[in-house]
Amino acid sequence: MRRERERNLVCFAMPAPRTTKGNCDMSQTTTVTLESRVKEVLDEIRPMIQADGGDVEFVGLDGEIVKVRLMGACAHCPGATMTLKMGIENRVKRACPEIKSVQAV
Repeated sequence: MRRERERNLVCFAMPAPRTTKGNCDMSQTTTVTLESRVKEVLDEIRPMIQADGGDVEFVGLDGEIVKVRLMGACAHCPGATMTLKMGIENRVKRACPEIKSVQAV
């Protein structure tokens, strides 16, 4: 009885498999999904950066590297590197482990 219950819990917790129709490039689908997750993280961080007079804009995704633009007070702040690496990059990597780094352009 207990084993059956555990098995049902495991099956219930697993996501349903994706199906694709037509010609679908899975690498493109993965990139879009990753890009949307990165944008969500940036949207969560943005209010904290804006509170200090700055802003962050998503520029693009180059493989495993996220490109962002720091604007406002962050554009010329000496602490921008710390904000980028210790704040933005850590949050993005935590949400998207496949990301290797976040770079300012």
